[in-house]
Amino acid sequence: MWYTINVTYYKGRVKIIALLLLGLLAFPLVGQPSSGQRILSQRTLSTVTSQLHSFNVDRIGPTLTHPWSIAFLPGGDMLISERGGTLYRYHNQERHQVTGLPAIRAFGQGGLLDFEPHPNFARNNLILFSFTEKRSEGYGTSVARAKLVGNALEELRIIFRAQPSSFSKLHFGSRISFLADGTLLVSLGDRGTRHEAQNLTNHNGTLVRININGSAPINNPFVNRSALRSEIYSYGHRNIQGLAVEPGSENIYLHEHGPRGGDEINLVVKGRNYGWPRVTYGKEYATNAKIGIGNSAPGYIDPLLQWTPSIAPSGLMIYSGRRFPRWRGHLFVGALAGRYIARVELSQGRALERERLLEKELGRIRDIKEDQDGNIWFITDERRGSLYKISF
Repeated sequence: MWYTINVTYYKGRVKIIALLLLGLLAFPLVGQPSSGQRILSQRTLSTVTSQLHSFNVDRIGPTLTHPWSIAFLPGGDMLISERGGTLYRYHNQERHQVTGLPAIRAFGQGGLLDFEPHPNFARNNLILFSFTEKRSEGYGTSVARAKLVGNALEELRIIFRAQPSSFSKLHFGSRISFLADGTLLVSLGDRGTRHEAQNLTNHNGTLVRININGSAPINNPFVNRSALRSEIYSYGHRNIQGLAVEPGSENIYLHEHGPRGGDEINLVVKGRNYGWPRVTYGKEYATNAKIGIGNSAPGYIDPLLQWTPSIAPSGLMIYSGRRFPRWRGHLFVGALAGRYIARVELSQGRALERERLLEKELGRIRDIKEDQDGNIWFITDERRGSLYKISF
């Protein structure tokens, strides 16, 4: 049986028709029946008016516990990870828990992180994902591949382990994205040891590019360079939690957390240094003191856009669908601290924040993705987090 809660946007506030909550309380939200858990849909009555488009927001239940990523499969099924170590497959209006994950350690900011289907998933059923792994010398971000067969992962293999491990609870990254040549980009945080983001003998604070067997492509910038890590594609990053490849152009965009201010959107150039912690707009948390040598300096790549104060960006999408044509080519960024979705326009080598959607209406936005029909989906990172759909 389906229950509906009508959510009406009026003067920036969300009003919930309380009468229908009686029906919601009767709905079995807890537990994971073997046949799959029925999806509860909550739909808005009215539209949200933005600068370029009006849209509806649907909340798709049941609730989620600190969800971290959304991935769409060919055919329309959706995967959603919870940082604590649970993966769900949404199929035919039911939610199924996926089995066969490796040991996940939800430690500090780490846990079960990003998922991405292989470009040839329809033929090989391969899924790639990043997660926090407990190791003998600490914890680290790892990447695994497996076949998704029904609601189970099979033939699982860990293909990459970021080095070194540490006992820090901070800055694991990690978003993943495929390039057109089938290689995989993996974003990695500095693990709280900021100076190591300038050290090419480890993976801290880098964007890496690997083949799906874990090896480094031969045209990576630091291949065969003595002790340097051959997987590194760019470096000098703090904690990348948004990564997207522009359809057609293969431009790589990422965003990363600054400390106190200085969140950045960057266009990735192979082999280049993005400055952290030598060049940053951010300041020390405790003292508000300047970090590094300034906001810009020769030899470092400047951001396309920076946010001060921080919005804590997480999740990045380049919209390419037909449902909202005036948004095509724009970046959409989830904001955790800001609690909104930023619409960012790319223009003449700059990125300009044009609009803040749903600001402080729904919670901490963790990830945002587009489906095959051009609808936009996002998740809120809360103890009782939710999945939402933007459509009209």
